[in-house]
Amino acid sequence: MSKPKNIITLVMAAGSSSRMGAPKQLLPWKEVTLIEGVITKVLHLNTFKAIVVLGANEDKIVPKITSYPIEIIHNLEWEKGLGNSIAFGIHHIKKNYDVGGVFVTLADQPLIEATYLKVMIDLFETDKNQIIATKYQNGKLGVPALFDKSYLLELSSIDGDKGAKSILEKYANSVITTQIDTNVFDVDTDEDYKRLKKL
Repeated sequence: MSKPKNIITLVMAAGSSSRMGAPKQLLPWKEVTLIEGVITKVLHLNTFKAIVVLGANEDKIVPKITSYPIEIIHNLEWEKGLGNSIAFGIHHIKKNYDVGGVFVTLADQPLIEATYLKVMIDLFETDKNQIIATKYQNGKLGVPALFDKSYLLELSSIDGDKGAKSILEKYANSVITTQIDTNVFDVDTDEDYKRLKKL
């Protein structure tokens, strides 16, 4: 099977889960863990490569995911927030790969379907300065989001805990969203996890 459009998928899993009190990446979910569920979905997308960005609790997470055909990288400055970890991942990609786009996903959104992610990839056309993003119920744009390579320089310089929102807001008029909805439910607290198990 051919690798579509030279896209690298970046799975963000570097946070400490401070509000959860335990590594949420390793919470049981559908016979595996949250992070394994997301990895399985992105591998089904058949992108050029899947890279997982770890930080906190990497010693506990790595043994769970080393059997998957992924690349694992470690952000030593993960405490600076999601934006810093995205920038770290983008720096790594720019240094090592020639890509058409980067698909940024999170390890704590287990209800997003693989079919939804596939639609996003199908919408993407290389070399057209596109951003394919997810529209949240409040109307804001967020991840999962697929960025053309023309945005990599800016993505590599973001910082803090706002992730890629600054880029999405800056180029909001250029962002494409899908015509289908998905559930972007984040698992951040124990209450969130209890709600997830009821869904």
